[in-house]
Amino acid sequence: MSTKTLEQVENQFETFQILNEEGEVVNEAAMPNLSDDQLQEMMRRMVYTRIWDQRAISLNRQGRLGFYAPVAGQEASMLGSQFALDKDDWILPGYRDIPQIVFHGLPLHQAFLWSRGHFAGSQFPDGLNVLFPQIIIGAQIIQTAGVALGLKRKNKNNIAITYTGDGGASQGDFYEGMNFAGAYNAPAVFIVQNNRFAISVPVEKQSAAKTIAQKAVAAGIEGIQVDGMDILAVYAATKDARDRALAGDGPSLIETMTYRYGPHTMAGDDPTRYRSSDLDDEWTKKDPLVRFRKFLEAKGLWTEEKENEIVEQAKEDIKAAMKEADAAPKQKVTDLIGFMFEDLPYNLREQMEEYTAKESK
Repeated sequence: MSTKTLEQVENQFETFQILNEEGEVVNEAAMPNLSDDQLQEMMRRMVYTRIWDQRAISLNRQGRLGFYAPVAGQEASMLGSQFALDKDDWILPGYRDIPQIVFHGLPLHQAFLWSRGHFAGSQFPDGLNVLFPQIIIGAQIIQTAGVALGLKRKNKNNIAITYTGDGGASQGDFYEGMNFAGAYNAPAVFIVQNNRFAISVPVEKQSAAKTIAQKAVAAGIEGIQVDGMDILAVYAATKDARDRALAGDGPSLIETMTYRYGPHTMAGDDPTRYRSSDLDDEWTKKDPLVRFRKFLEAKGLWTEEKENEIVEQAKEDIKAAMKEADAAPKQKVTDLIGFMFEDLPYNLREQMEEYTAKESK
């Protein structure tokens, strides 16, 4: 009896899709109401991010960037969801989710400074509703529940959205955060970008659940599994979740089925040790840029010339952002001590005096 009940639950979570791998509309009823300009902007952002990713990997190898988590393959999941947001919505990102916060308003040079561990990379502009990218796996889930509850208590007409990977869905914080948000009917959207591997552990070995989306059932919130290589499906699912949250219908869990083409991070990970070439080839055929490009070309909305212009603009922007990041003052120990407290405790006052003397020499 229990097995039958489990199967009934799991079978509810079929993958939501609008565009197939050939860029053909297979779910006309779910097509979002987007203008031609908006469709082109979606593609522009994906092309821009792919070039940015390629350059960031190169800059990391040159020693000009610090920590970097590649994003190629996940552009539709990241940017389709962010495109559904209002500028006053709050984003609580993980360490891979830099594209979302840049398109939400973070200057690109600050993203590079954050990668380098420079304090100026976390001095976000006023009015930018973004928390620092979270390094602790899954910690942003609980934080999102708190931010969403705060928005509700202040009667704000906005949501809090967060991102984690399939590995984050195996953390205790994951269920605790969703459960809290569900219990208080907070306007939160939790996105799990299921890229198949938590660093090197395949999703099938992380959980006996058939889907991550079904874990919403235990928290009493809405859950949906989406084709994460289909930017229109991701956008539509996120917009629906946002609309329901603002209508008082509670939080949602969105599982986007996606793939990262590169390593987990540039800090020594070798995906060839745990991923097969056949699996890589399978997901390469699902490339979100190729799929959406075919869709736009069929509508007469995209050309090779337009794409090349975006590629060149991305390269110029990255070059300028790196120049600005390079010009940032070298950070000092006293900078880090001074940011900790408004009034320094005695032990930090001692350290401040010590390092001030050292840095003045």
